[in-house]
Amino acid sequence: MIRAYVVDDEPLAVERLSRMLAASKRVEIAGSTTDPAAALEYLRAHDVDVLLLDIQMPGLTGFELLQQLDRDVPVIFTTAYDKYAIEAFGVHSIDYLLKPVEPERLSRALDKLERLAGQPRPDVRALARELALRLAEAGGVPPAQVKPGSTPRLERIASKVGEKTTLLDVLRITHFFSKDKLTFAVTGGREHVVDMTLTQLEERLDHRRFVRIHRATIVNVACVQEMYPGVDGVLVRLKDSSLELSVARDRVKELKERLGI
Repeated sequence: MIRAYVVDDEPLAVERLSRMLAASKRVEIAGSTTDPAAALEYLRAHDVDVLLLDIQMPGLTGFELLQQLDRDVPVIFTTAYDKYAIEAFGVHSIDYLLKPVEPERLSRALDKLERLAGQPRPDVRALARELALRLAEAGGVPPAQVKPGSTPRLERIASKVGEKTTLLDVLRITHFFSKDKLTFAVTGGREHVVDMTLTQLEERLDHRRFVRIHRATIVNVACVQEMYPGVDGVLVRLKDSSLELSVARDRVKELKERLGI
């Protein structure tokens, strides 16, 4: 049996991938986490046959995790990067799985892993550095490293009320919504007025993290805890909250794709 460890900051993505791996009857789940720092601690102390690793995670990216790891381990990347940027993954790692992961594609990646068993393992730190460089050259880079001349991704956003300006960390924002011709960002359960429309936010937010689920709502997919039918359609509930957000019928498919379900 292949001992696998799964790392993705989205709980639904971890659950779905773990379920698919178990269903293959070829894999033992050694562990999984949504916290890359916890993954780093585990991997420093335990051997696994393969690491299934998301790239873009808050706090510690997949590349940063690999660079801090003091041992080599075969890596299968799970990524939402566009196809033009991910060819390097298949060349320099065991394989990559484009989200949403399909069972047939996962099976082929496991076949490749088994074929390469016993061969020298890649230097994961060099791998991480080279892939980060390749992605930067292709334009598929984290928000803090966008190419000059392109529209920068929002990392922080200002909320100004009177003489007071509050800077909000975008990754900590659970959702944006519009009401009474104003736009609000919600973080820590508090609403902050921001001077941007939802359309402007769509252009500037990381499309792998944020998705418009309604004409009046953009949600951070990493903050979605549950998705279920409601009286008038589909609803989502956010983590550590009783708040329910409505999902427009024509937005359900895209949201499921972002959640990997």
